[in-house]
Amino acid sequence: MDVWKEMKRLQVEQVVFCQEEQSGLQAVIAIHSTKRGPALGGCRMREYASEEEAVADAVRLARGMTYKAAVFGLPFGGGKAVLTGNPATDKSEAKFRALGRFIERQQGRYLTGVDLGTTVRDMDWIRLETAYVTDTTGTMMATNDFTAEMTAYGVLLGMKASADYLLGSGDLNGRTVAVQGLGKVGYLLCGMLRDAGARLIVTDLSTALADKAAKTYQARAVAPDAIYSEQCDIFAPCAVGGTLNDDTIPKLRCAIVAGSANNQLAEEGRHAEELERRGILYAPDYVVNAGGLIITACELQGLSMADSKRSVERIYGLLLQLYAQAKQDGIPAAAAANMLAEAQLAQP
Repeated sequence: MDVWKEMKRLQVEQVVFCQEEQSGLQAVIAIHSTKRGPALGGCRMREYASEEEAVADAVRLARGMTYKAAVFGLPFGGGKAVLTGNPATDKSEAKFRALGRFIERQQGRYLTGVDLGTTVRDMDWIRLETAYVTDTTGTMMATNDFTAEMTAYGVLLGMKASADYLLGSGDLNGRTVAVQGLGKVGYLLCGMLRDAGARLIVTDLSTALADKAAKTYQARAVAPDAIYSEQCDIFAPCAVGGTLNDDTIPKLRCAIVAGSANNQLAEEGRHAEELERRGILYAPDYVVNAGGLIITACELQGLSMADSKRSVERIYGLLLQLYAQAKQDGIPAAAAANMLAEAQLAQP
């Protein structure tokens, strides 16, 4: 990957490579935009096949955070930190404190928080070196996994809005939902869907986790590769990005795609158009999964849990607005979302 070319394509302001031999830290901080305010976005830890893959993930995620904040009118830009390594075996206080020192050097241009593969404990370690971190012990977002809960809640609302628009009713009772990925958000989402009366099909790379969800939520567990071909009303990508691609889209047997994963489409424009051509309604990922960002922004602005939850509920109406605009313009909803975000970013 040509890093400069990718930064120019996505209009990324800054990429910071972070390395400390003593702690073993290898990380990338991508700051997409600070035009509307500090770049806000979580700290992710996962194993990457290469440095290029880590950078590509960081810059795409950072751009998504900028657009997510823009479509909801939040006074923040987008950023993301990614650490290389296995979150189950490679964590240490020294690594996260080292990352905290790199974040401190940005002097408030970037604020981090919990993301895939990281926890409140990790944010507490970062907090020892910098104040530019959220989701630490005692904060609203850290209470009972409120960030994950509100992300899942936003996805649920997105599913209801999508069903309302396409199927004539937002009631999910009796609808079949296939959930791909049972991390914190995916697992919480399953509980909400079960309570809404949906029938569940689930999968995860961890067979034990899939079996647990099947037992807890009366779901049917299937192999990871089989989930795409399952007949369902809604397919919910809740794992890593890029799972909707040339190989998997032709397998889909759903009416709606709405999930919590970031960057679900391997090639955003082309694959959004392919879903549209196949008659599948795609809920733009950075709109439907915005709950976590919204409540983080709310806490930074001093709002209560109740007010924060009401802010997340804006997802329903915004999606209906985007679907109507997309239909009027004859474009996919993902393109309509991008147009809204870019119009906000173009304002002085």
